[in-house]
Amino acid sequence: MRRSGTVATVLALLSLLIPNALPAQAAIEVADSSGRRVRLAAPARRIVSLAPGITELLFEIGAGARVVGADEASDFPPAAKAVPRVGNSMALNLEQVAALRPDLLIAWPHGAAQRQLAGLRSLGIPVFLSEPDSIEAIAGEMRAFGRLTGNSPAAEERAQALLARARKIAGDHAGREPIRVFVQIWDRPLMTVNDRHLISNALRLCGARNVFADAARLTPTPNREAVAALDPPAIVLLAGPAQAAAWVRDWKALAQLQAVRTGALVAIDPDRLARPTSRLLEGVAAACDALAAHRAPARPP
Repeated sequence: MRRSGTVATVLALLSLLIPNALPAQAAIEVADSSGRRVRLAAPARRIVSLAPGITELLFEIGAGARVVGADEASDFPPAAKAVPRVGNSMALNLEQVAALRPDLLIAWPHGAAQRQLAGLRSLGIPVFLSEPDSIEAIAGEMRAFGRLTGNSPAAEERAQALLARARKIAGDHAGREPIRVFVQIWDRPLMTVNDRHLISNALRLCGARNVFADAARLTPTPNREAVAALDPPAIVLLAGPAQAAAWVRDWKALAQLQAVRTGALVAIDPDRLARPTSRLLEGVAAACDALAAHRAPARPP
């Protein structure tokens, strides 16, 4: 990605391209994931999305045509691949952002690019931070995006459908014994999630209990010995086919693990279990169905 000559030059360019700060009394005001109130004078028409889940969610509520720029990982739906790229969570091409004349940026609240977002915000560009951590929060984000884009009816329909499907998954697995799981999201270093993470919250729909629920960090990095000490009955691997095969080989080296002995190594496409969109429930349903064969029988009433 080509870097601009100086930050000062880029910011000066942005000051010419971006409208003046919004008036105090804006027509639209929505709180983002950080609690910051984001104000727009009118529904956004030129949006830069800085996370693949954000891009997907905008398309899902019918606002895809308003996405004029996106991060390098935004690849779904297929139409999102045609959106101009502006960088990633580590670094943005500020000149490209400026040239797109956005009236709203929606970003994931992590990564080195946050320093650049602060500079863009100081010029009066509204920045909405998005990090839903539960199914209910995803529905809330749909509604927020609907308000920001003037697509509230479509967003509300999608939110209601999401919550209804979540209730159905929970109902399908109600009354079954909980099952302890280790969730692997990376291999080197070995990385998992704690109970505050969206993935853990989603898997609880069918009674899956994260063995690292109480870890202090959102994404802990335990060693395999720590996992072996907890001996989870199942391991959920967020990986594509080739990567999952390598991870399974690594776990099979620990033949004493209950999950290895019973074959409870469940691989799920990370795009379907980590992105905060409706597709998350596809991954949850697949994981829950796979885990069903490895949980203890329900206790009699």
